[in-house]
Amino acid sequence: MAAVTAADRPIRVALFDLDDTLFAHRRAVELGLAAHRDAIGGAIAAADRATESARWHALEEHHYHRYLGGEIDFLQQRRERARDFVAPYGVELPADSDADAWFDTYLAEYENGWTLHDDALPCLDALEAADPPIRIGVITNGDLAFQTAKLTATGLLQRVEHTIASGEVGAAKPDAAIFLRACDVFGVSPASAAYIGDRLHTDALGASGAGLLGIWLDRTGDASADQLAEARAARVPVIRTLAGVPALLR
Repeated sequence: MAAVTAADRPIRVALFDLDDTLFAHRRAVELGLAAHRDAIGGAIAAADRATESARWHALEEHHYHRYLGGEIDFLQQRRERARDFVAPYGVELPADSDADAWFDTYLAEYENGWTLHDDALPCLDALEAADPPIRIGVITNGDLAFQTAKLTATGLLQRVEHTIASGEVGAAKPDAAIFLRACDVFGVSPASAAYIGDRLHTDALGASGAGLLGIWLDRTGDASADQLAEARAARVPVIRTLAGVPALLR
């Protein structure tokens, strides 16, 4: 299917990734993990914050993608992350209840840090103020109940018409099926929808391959020359902030 560009408007629906696009997931993770480590004390608390944050992020990437691939379930990926994180300190969490308790304590600290990125609400405001208004949805790789809790806590739930989660669809980004399901739910063709996300392959190229206008949000500006070339080849716009979205959809 040919990639859509901004010239192929009108775009009637703007679909967003949630974590690290609208919702400041990584920031909440770093705050939550630091607070949890401080509460544990000892060698875990004394370890370098940046190193431990990077290690936790790597474990999240590894085990969460095992969950998305159907290898393990949602709770098991949490247990494996907890066990692998404490293992270098000689700590064991042998029973599932032990791993659950460890993760739940971290989770409470993570939830304390739930916020939106500063550019999220102004972007949604601008889209809703368009003439005609652009409808708003979320496509997320994850458990619908957990992702909905984030939307509720941050006030996004009332701004989002539909939330499409891989846990309900049975397909995860970048599979075209989840993008097409979202278009079906909104009752629009893929060419009338845009998808904005912080991952080039999972989000922007996945959406583009399904016939939507894929937009890559490169917040850090760390895109490599090869990544930028991939985006250009797929006619995927690259932006540094959500403030750039409304102009792309006019």
